[in-house]
Amino acid sequence: MRSLTARYEALFRHAGAARFAALSLVMRMPIGTLGLATLLHVRDLTGSIAVAGSVVGTQFVASAITAPILGRLVDTRGPRGVLLVTGLVAPLATATMLAAGWIGLPRPALFATAIAAGAFMPPVTVLIRTLWRMRLADATARQTAFALDAVLLELAYTLGPLAIALAILASATAAMAVATLFTALAVPLLFASGGLRWWTPQPPGERHWLGPLTQTRLLAIYGATALLTTAFGALEVGYPAFARAAGADGWGPVLIAINAAGSAVGGLVYGGLRLRTPLPRLLPWLMGALALPVACHLPITSPWGLVPFALAAGALIAPAMTTVSLLVSSIAPARYATEAFTWSATAIVTGIGIGMASGGAMVERFGPNGAFGVAVATALAGAALALAVRGRGTLPPAPDAAR
Repeated sequence: MRSLTARYEALFRHAGAARFAALSLVMRMPIGTLGLATLLHVRDLTGSIAVAGSVVGTQFVASAITAPILGRLVDTRGPRGVLLVTGLVAPLATATMLAAGWIGLPRPALFATAIAAGAFMPPVTVLIRTLWRMRLADATARQTAFALDAVLLELAYTLGPLAIALAILASATAAMAVATLFTALAVPLLFASGGLRWWTPQPPGERHWLGPLTQTRLLAIYGATALLTTAFGALEVGYPAFARAAGADGWGPVLIAINAAGSAVGGLVYGGLRLRTPLPRLLPWLMGALALPVACHLPITSPWGLVPFALAAGALIAPAMTTVSLLVSSIAPARYATEAFTWSATAIVTGIGIGMASGGAMVERFGPNGAFGVAVATALAGAALALAVRGRGTLPPAPDAAR
């Protein structure tokens, strides 16, 4: 514990590090608020969770498609222009979604607005990691920064749904207003953090048009990640559906927050472990293990009864995703380092979007257990695909197995 504390103290001795870390939590709040708020808002507008899940899924898929394009623009031209454009368009799109009921926006326009919001979502999360890497030359300091970054990301997933849970007490429109506010704040806070001063232009070099996608092991990791995060998206739909079926809508965001809190705790514990198992062998075990507590969701009908299993499922999320990040950073060629993480983010967003859309459709037919069943199946499928990474050789675990 003392050595862990000393590492964080050393990190915060770097000029601007504490300010950047603190503001990066608020920059990430759209991650924990926008998808859920849009789901609840569109469900109230249309009366259909399947339509709402499809709208949110469309938004995520649009983001997944454009993220690598934005990432390559950032790599080649710098981040400021990309941030100025996306920092304007995305809040305007979410504000339009907020006003959809008042202006009578038809369903096709809801999907178009979702596409605009997703396609121009500012690449804040990728930039935060890239800026930490540029600021910190020491490998140990980078590991500490990435471990902190993982915890802050999970806090965003925890605090965001809690903020939506409070706002939904007023109305779904109020919840959407909270998410719109956080979306509008993300880019201004990144400029205010001072982190953009750390940006170092990369020297020009030869690049393949496919970038990191030429690496077969990375493709296997991206595929396994997409399947795993499909389970996350299905859970995000399943928990509100479970709460509505139980006659307690407020439990939906609370269960999502409990799941994210479990992930934060799991990430902290995982970050302090010294693992001997090579990462390619560890990844399928973590993904497969996630299916067990999710399967335990199926027979439960009480929100209180679901709490320990939502917490247990969450405790495996951050370790699995941290292992994915470690593998990407180990396998990706240096010239594609930022773009490789962008493709990883694309896999994550695509999976969550597919999970929300398919989970919503399954809820319409089978109730909340339909979404939970999707989560079990896709977690197991991700574990099976992750075996391909294991089969292609092993990589030594990074020091302290932490990012």
